[in-house]
Amino acid sequence: MLNRVILMGRLTVDPELKQTPNGISVVSFSLAVDRNFASKGAERQTDFINCVAWRQTAEFISRYFAKGRLMAVEGSLQVRNYVDKNENKRQAVEVVVDQAYFADSKPSGSSSPASANPIPAYAAAPAAPVAFNSGSVEDFQEIEDEDDLPF
Repeated sequence: MLNRVILMGRLTVDPELKQTPNGISVVSFSLAVDRNFASKGAERQTDFINCVAWRQTAEFISRYFAKGRLMAVEGSLQVRNYVDKNENKRQAVEVVVDQAYFADSKPSGSSSPASANPIPAYAAAPAAPVAFNSGSVEDFQEIEDEDDLPF
């Protein structure tokens, strides 16, 4: 079976890291995701999608993201059934986040938790593209025997 979700949206609140009784890190948050279309003459609608992340992913999100930051997440859709305090049966739909990615540039000069800590090098945005010069035919040599190829 296939259950994969990829979303990009803005955090609606600062993520708050919590611990389960067993000491496992968890963070719940909501992403505001714009729909791809808008009715003629109307504004584009936004869906607020509940997400949950566990362990290192939860710690990463709580440390480097804050309300309003644009983030991309990858995970799976989960449906949970529960009974509320009034004994009503309820259903919760959420994305269980496996990976979280920066989708905007690093904020400058803000006092949010996301800017208090530097972004690790492995998660930083890629550097500007490298410009390649077009080579000339003289830069290449013809291979005579295909048996000498390393693959």
